[in-house]
Amino acid sequence: MTKLFEKRFSELESQLLALEATKTMKHSEMMGSFPSIDANSLLSWGVKAKSLLSNVCGEKSHHMMTFIEAEKPRSYSNNFETLQRVKAVFLAAKEDYEGGYLNTVRNLVQAEVFGSELEQAGELLTAGYASAAAVIAGVVLETTIRNLCTDNGIDHGKLDKMNADLAKANVYNSIQQKRITAIAGIRNAAAHGDVEKFNPGDVKGMIDDVERFLATTLQ
Repeated sequence: MTKLFEKRFSELESQLLALEATKTMKHSEMMGSFPSIDANSLLSWGVKAKSLLSNVCGEKSHHMMTFIEAEKPRSYSNNFETLQRVKAVFLAAKEDYEGGYLNTVRNLVQAEVFGSELEQAGELLTAGYASAAAVIAGVVLETTIRNLCTDNGIDHGKLDKMNADLAKANVYNSIQQKRITAIAGIRNAAAHGDVEKFNPGDVKGMIDDVERFLATTLQ
């Protein structure tokens, strides 16, 4: 997915520069001489750019809102100046993306990876390997908890402490905190070979709970 976004950013940057190079000078009695580009080409590029920003940054992101504002017509302005404004926003988003500063992209990638790992856990459970399934689901959970701590300025530590700190910071409520504690208990028992402390049904519920937690967290 990240490779696809990288490719699209590069494609749209190339199209942007090509569009910029088509500038011609026009004249009117009111504005005198002014630069201009094809309005339909600008509209087409803007639609494609906003689609990418929506997917990468989010529809309500600062990048998207600034791009929309930059598109708006202004008094005594021309569409070449509009192009320069949206170009600045687009290149800023591209730089943030390439620098790894967009949480939305990270979440998309993680959702893809974690979804694959949870599918693997489900397959192992079906095949009779409940302990291995529990360990994999537990790793997905703990990685997500660590990322939440990073995003909220909370120090990393043992899972129980990070879980408590996140609940205290109102990142999620006490009910979710208790669910995470229960999931961690199954993971720990599986990792230590204490198979008498859980059953396949517990692991199935654990995987389902982790999936729901990801659906809430990685959005």
